[in-house]
Amino acid sequence: MAAATEPDARPPAGFRTLWRFLPMLWPAGERELKSRVTLSVVLVLVGKALTLVMPFAYKAVIDRMSGPTQAAGVVLALVVAYAAARFGGVLSDNLRNAIFEKVGQGAARRLAARVFRHVHSLSLRFHLERRTGSLTKIVERGTKSIDMMLYFLLFNIAPTVIELTAICIIFYVKFGGRLVLATLAIVAIYIGFTRWVTDWRAKLQREMNEVDNKAIGRAVDSLLNYETVKYFGAEEREARRYDEAVGSYTRAAVKNEVSLAWLNIGQSLITNTMMAGAMGFTVWGWARGRFTPGDVVLVNSLLMQLFRPLDMLGWVYRSIRQGLIDMEAMFDLTDTPAEVTDRPGAPDLVVGRGELRFEDVHFGYDPEREILKGVSFTVPPGTTLAIVGPSGAGKSTLARLIYRFYDPQGGRILIDGQDITAVTQASLRSAIGIVPQDTVLFNDTIGYNIGYGRDGASQAEIEAAAGGASIDRFIAALPDGYEAMVGERGLKLSGGEKQRVAIARTLLKNPPVLILDEATSALDSRTEEAIQDTLNRVSANRTTITIAHRLSTVVGADQIMVLDAGQVAERGTHGELLRKGGLYAELWARQAHERALEEAAE
Repeated sequence: MAAATEPDARPPAGFRTLWRFLPMLWPAGERELKSRVTLSVVLVLVGKALTLVMPFAYKAVIDRMSGPTQAAGVVLALVVAYAAARFGGVLSDNLRNAIFEKVGQGAARRLAARVFRHVHSLSLRFHLERRTGSLTKIVERGTKSIDMMLYFLLFNIAPTVIELTAICIIFYVKFGGRLVLATLAIVAIYIGFTRWVTDWRAKLQREMNEVDNKAIGRAVDSLLNYETVKYFGAEEREARRYDEAVGSYTRAAVKNEVSLAWLNIGQSLITNTMMAGAMGFTVWGWARGRFTPGDVVLVNSLLMQLFRPLDMLGWVYRSIRQGLIDMEAMFDLTDTPAEVTDRPGAPDLVVGRGELRFEDVHFGYDPEREILKGVSFTVPPGTTLAIVGPSGAGKSTLARLIYRFYDPQGGRILIDGQDITAVTQASLRSAIGIVPQDTVLFNDTIGYNIGYGRDGASQAEIEAAAGGASIDRFIAALPDGYEAMVGERGLKLSGGEKQRVAIARTLLKNPPVLILDEATSALDSRTEEAIQDTLNRVSANRTTITIAHRLSTVVGADQIMVLDAGQVAERGTHGELLRKGGLYAELWARQAHERALEEAAE
C-alpha cells in the first residue's frame, strides 16, 4: 500500500520540473545575464503599452472620418501615430528577443554541459543497459526545451496576463462590467478547454516520444553493427524491424495530429463566439447612441490583440507541457545516482613503486550471482602477472575493478598500499593504462586518437608514441598522414592497426600500471607476434597485468595466475605450472593440439 500511495505524496511532475527550472530565469552570480533579463522585461512592458495605444488611435481615425468634416491633417496624424505604435511594438519585441537570447542560450549551455558531465560520471552498468541513440535524444530534447521555456514564460504568458488585465480595465471604463465578465468567462472557458485537451494529448506525446526513441535506438544500433548485419545477410530483417518501429511512431504521430486538429477547432469556436458577441454588443450600443462606430473598431482591435497571444497560448501551453516532459526526462537522467563515487575529501592516488594487490576480493554484477569469490594476489612493482583461465572465469572483471568501473562487494584492491576506493577516480585512472581486446576509436584523425592518451600532448610526442608502437611507418604512408580519418569506431583501420593505435596512446599516457586485456586475441598469428613484441617493450619496467586467452603470449610472464570459477586455481611461472600438471597444463596441451591442427591444415 505504501508503494501505491507514494506517487500521490509527490508534486505533479510538471510542477517539480518547473520549480527546478525557474531559477534559470535569474542565474545566480551572472550580473550581465540578470541585466539582460531586467531590460527584456522592461521592453515587454513598453511593447504592451504601445500595442494598447494602437486600437485607440484606430478608433480616433474612424470616429473623425465618420463624424462631421475634420481636417485631413489631424486624421493623417492619427494614422501616423497608429503606424508608429505598430512599429514600436514590433521594435520592442525584436530588441527584447535579441537581448534575451544570450540568457536562454547560456542556460541551455550550462544545463547541457552539466548533463553531459553527469552522464560520463555514471557507471558502466548504466551505459551497458541504455541505448546510445535514446540517451542522446533525451539530452537533445531536454536542452532544446530550456530556451523555449524561458522565452514562453517571460514573453508570452506574463505579457498575456498583463494584456488581459489592461483590456478588462478598458472594457470596464468604456463599456461596463458585463463585457468584462463575458471576456473573463470566455477566457476561462478557453483556458480550461485548452488545458483539458492538452493534458489528454500529453499522453499521446509521451507515447510518440517513446516509440520515436525506440526507432532511433533501433536505427543507431543497427548501423553501429552493420558488419554483423552483413555477416548474417540480415539487411531485410533489420529493415523490417526498423519499419515496424517507424510504423509505431507513424501511428502515434497521426493520433497526435488528429487531436491537435480538434483542439484548434474548439479554440477557434470559443474565440470567434466571443468576438461575435462583443462586437454585437457594441453594435447594439451604437444603435442606441451609446457607442460610436470607432468603439466597434476598438473592441474588435483589442480582442484581436488579446486573441493573438491567446490563440498562441494554446500552442504555448502544449509546448510548455511537452517541454516539461522532455526536461523531466533529462532531470531524471541527472538525478540518476552514480554507482561509483569519490568519498568526500578523497585524496589523489600517489604512485611510487606501483605494487598492485587484491585482498580477498568478492564481486558479482548481480548480487545473486557472484563472479569473483575471494580473489587474492600481489603484483610486485615492475613485474608482469598473466591471468589465464576458461571463458567466464572473471578475468576481464578484474580489469574493470582495477579501473573502478565497479566497486567490489568485499575485500580490497590496493596500489602501493592505498585502497583504490579511498582515492579519487581521476587520479586512479590517470595512473593506469589499458590496451583492450576491442579497440574502439573516435571518428576523427589518427593523430587525434593517439593524442587522446594525454590531453595537450604535442605533435612531436604523438609521433614519438606512434614510433614506440611501430605504427609510424604506416601513418607516414597514408596520403593525409596523422590527419587521416579512421572512420566510425576506427573501421577504416585493420585490427592490428587499431591495436597499435591503442598501444601508442597508452605509451603517450605513460602510466605506471598497465593492463593488457586480451590485446592480441582477435589478431592473426603473424600480426599477433608483431604486436606481442611491441607489448613486451611497452610493459617493460611497468607493473603489468596481462589477461590472455592464448597461453603462448604469456610464457615469459614473471608469474601466471589461473582463474577458474572466480577463484585462483593455480599460480606460478610457466614451467612450474606445467610441472604441476593441473588446469594450466591441461589448457596448454589443448591449445598446443589446436595449433598443431591449424599448422597441419595450412
